[in-house]
Amino acid sequence: MSASRHCPALFVSAPASGQGKTTVVAALARRYRDRGLCVRVFKTGPDFLDPMILERASGNPVYQLDLWMGGAVHCRQLLYDAAGDADLILIEGVMGLFDGNPSSADLAREFGIPILAVIDSGAMAQTFGAVAHGLATYRAGLPFAGVLANRVGSATHADMLAESMPAGLRFLGGLPRDAGLALPGRHLGLVQAEEIADIETRLERAAAALEQAAVADLPQIVVFEPEAAPALPKSLDGCRIAVARDPAFSFIYRANLDLLRAMGAELDFFSPLADAVLPDADSLYLPGGYPELHLESLAANVGMKAALHAHHAQGKPIVAECGGMLYLMESLTDAQGRHASMAGVLPGHAVMQTRLANLGLQSVSLPEGTLHGHSFHHSRMETALTPFAMTEDKRQRGRSEAVYRVGRLHASYLHLYFPSNPEAAARLFAP
Repeated sequence: MSASRHCPALFVSAPASGQGKTTVVAALARRYRDRGLCVRVFKTGPDFLDPMILERASGNPVYQLDLWMGGAVHCRQLLYDAAGDADLILIEGVMGLFDGNPSSADLAREFGIPILAVIDSGAMAQTFGAVAHGLATYRAGLPFAGVLANRVGSATHADMLAESMPAGLRFLGGLPRDAGLALPGRHLGLVQAEEIADIETRLERAAAALEQAAVADLPQIVVFEPEAAPALPKSLDGCRIAVARDPAFSFIYRANLDLLRAMGAELDFFSPLADAVLPDADSLYLPGGYPELHLESLAANVGMKAALHAHHAQGKPIVAECGGMLYLMESLTDAQGRHASMAGVLPGHAVMQTRLANLGLQSVSLPEGTLHGHSFHHSRMETALTPFAMTEDKRQRGRSEAVYRVGRLHASYLHLYFPSNPEAAARLFAP
C-alpha cells in the first residue's frame, strides 16, 4: 500500500446556489496559481460548466467528485492522485451545503476537508452571523474553516458582517459587489469559459479582490489516503473511438475519457461543426452540449450527416447523450422557434423549452451492466421509437428517462459516468 499524502485543502460551499461559489473558487485558484503554486480543483456533483471556468483559473484539469455517481473509492483515488503533485486542493460544492443525498457536507466529512462557507451578504447585515452559525453547527463533527462574504457593499458593511460572527467562527474576509467579478450564465448554468471574451480579466480581477480583502492564507493540511482500486482490464485494447468535442458538444467528463484510455482505447476528437468527415474509428461518442445554439452550422454540414449515417449503417457502436442525441434526430427547434434539420439518424423531432424538463441523478440497468449518471435538459422529444429501457431516478418522486437502441446506437438524455461501471461502459463501445 502506498503512503499517505499531505496537502492543504479547502471545501468551498454555501447556503444555496447563486451565492458565488464558482467565482470564489476561481479567484482562489488564480490567486495561488499566480504565486507559482500548483492548484488542483474538483467540482462536487454532475457539472460540466463550472469545471470549464475552474480549469481556466487553475491551469489544470478539473474532475467531478460524487459519492453516489462515482463512489467513495473512486473519489478517494482522485484526491490521492491530485495530492501527489498539488500545492493546494480546492473543491467546489454543489447547491447548498446540506442539499442532496449525498450532500456537499457528506463529501467534506468523508475526506476530512475543512469547509469555507461563501455567503451572499448583499441584502443582510447581522443576520450574516446567524446564517454562518447555522451552517457551522447544523451537523456535529463537520470540519469548518470559516466564512467568506460575497458581494460586500462597503468597508463599513464588511465590519458589520465581521462583528456579527459568533465566537469561535472565523470571518475570512469578503469579495466586493462588483459586476466585473460575476460569471455570465444561460439556461444550463454558466456560459462556457471559451465563450467569455474577458474571462482572463474577470479571473485576475477576482484574484486581486481576494488579495485586497486580506483573505486568509493557505488552508490547513489534509491527509489523503491511498485506495487499493483493482486494475482496469484492457477491454478496449486497439479500439479507436471518435469523440465529438467543440462548442456544440462539450459536456464531457474527463474521468470518462481517462477511463476509456486506461482500458486501451485510442481517442480521436472531431468537430461536428467544422469537420465534413468522421475520423476512421470503430466507435463514436456524441456527448451533450449546446446544439441548439449552433443550428445553422450543424444543419449546413451535410458531409458530417452523411458520415454519421454511414457509420451507423456499418453497425458500428454510437453512444449519444442528451445534446448528442438531439443532433441525431430529424430536426431541432430552439426556444425562439428557429427550426433546423439535424442528422436524421433517429426518427423524430426535438424542441427546446424555456422551462426545465428534468434534473437529477439517474441509474440505468442495461444488458451491458448498470451505470450511474445524471439528467439535465430543457428540451422534449417526439419520436415513434419504443424505449429500450428506462432510467431510475435516485429521488423517490423523480422522473425517469427513456433509453433508445437502434442497432448499435445507444441514445438517451442520460449523461453516463463511465467510472460507475467501467466494464459496462467498455461494452457500449466495443466493436
